[in-house]
Amino acid sequence: MISFSYRRGGLRLIIKNCHLRKREGLWNLYIEKGVFSRIVETDTDSSPACAAEGIDMGGRLLAAPFVEPHIHLDYVFTAGYPRNNESGSLFEAIEIWADRKKIKPFTAREIQENAKKAVQLLVQNGIQFIRTHVDVSDENLLALQAIAELKESFRDRVDIEIVAFPQQGIYAYPDGDKLLEEALHQGADVIGGIPHYEFTREEGVQSVRKIMELAVRYGKKVDVHCDETDDEQSRFLEVLAAEAYKTGLGPLVTASHTTAMHSYNNAYTYKLFQLLKKSGIHFVSCPAESIHLQGRFDTYPKRRGITRVKELHEAGMNVCFAQDSIMDPWYPLGSGNIMRILDMGLHTCQMMGHSEISTALDFISDHAAKLIGIEDSYGIAEGKPANFIVLDAHSEFDAIRLLSPVLLSVRNGKVIYKREETTPIHLYEGSLL
Repeated sequence: MISFSYRRGGLRLIIKNCHLRKREGLWNLYIEKGVFSRIVETDTDSSPACAAEGIDMGGRLLAAPFVEPHIHLDYVFTAGYPRNNESGSLFEAIEIWADRKKIKPFTAREIQENAKKAVQLLVQNGIQFIRTHVDVSDENLLALQAIAELKESFRDRVDIEIVAFPQQGIYAYPDGDKLLEEALHQGADVIGGIPHYEFTREEGVQSVRKIMELAVRYGKKVDVHCDETDDEQSRFLEVLAAEAYKTGLGPLVTASHTTAMHSYNNAYTYKLFQLLKKSGIHFVSCPAESIHLQGRFDTYPKRRGITRVKELHEAGMNVCFAQDSIMDPWYPLGSGNIMRILDMGLHTCQMMGHSEISTALDFISDHAAKLIGIEDSYGIAEGKPANFIVLDAHSEFDAIRLLSPVLLSVRNGKVIYKREETTPIHLYEGSLL
């Protein structure tokens, strides 16, 4: 049984008998004024306060919060409007979205209500940090304004970083380049792009260079939908990596999807990896969405359509998993549970060795934290903000094997979510809830 206790007169919380990732034994964690003040092995903790107070986790796994590095909050819960994506292809989804904006544009309230439901799902599943792509192929930039307001309203529960994403292209959409730059003036945190959707190879290359030029000028990070196609001739990743290397922006640059890499020949990929590693860019794979959208033009053998996650990781590059969608024209399912995405990624990328599974939470936590640039304040360590989750498992391996639910999510020492089912949490007078 888990119970909460709060010491009167002092902002202190004690979390007892936890398993911690990549550490042996059980641990006690002391939180004061929203910060981890002490982390000590349970067997060696002689504090009188610990004997009388605190939350006893009973050996459950305590971990840093999950990070969602790639989702589209302005698209969530829009599947079926104005029609369903019957082909299941990426390009039909983009056409459906464009048609929707022409037939009946969403209002700011609709966007916010849908996004609010999605963010609540993400919080319930242990996520405290989100990077969302927001469509700026719209002369009114309505979605950007709606999500910016949502970001502010959720600031106590989750950090939301906004990518200005030109869904219909920078040059394939009228004034797309001007709208992208205007989105930066209106507060977008990151610059996005979609070079494989531009009309020509030349305009795709031009779009990447435009993105990087804006990043230098405005001091912004970059996150590009890059080569999200089965076409082995789609090679904008090399352009993005080369520009990142030349400008020195590599650690601020992310290549999302890169599914064409699944189809690159090994000789080209070997050369490409040398550039990718030099550039220092990050990678995001969305395995559930990629396995659904890619390979739609294949018969058999049918490609998985997922980038080379295992190979990128083993080469020492930073790669993580993300959900991408919740019930939109690109993906009809989705629950906000990033553990399900991790499970899909491990299976489809054939990362099922015991040691791979035992450290796999990195792909939805530490790696993603590094990608969005919060690694210095992120993690379970003395002096860092007391942001953490508790999973209903006693080891990382079992948490992944069982897709264990999040029992508790704490942010800056305050509970932002507790699971009502399975394990009752008894509240004492003066608790942090």
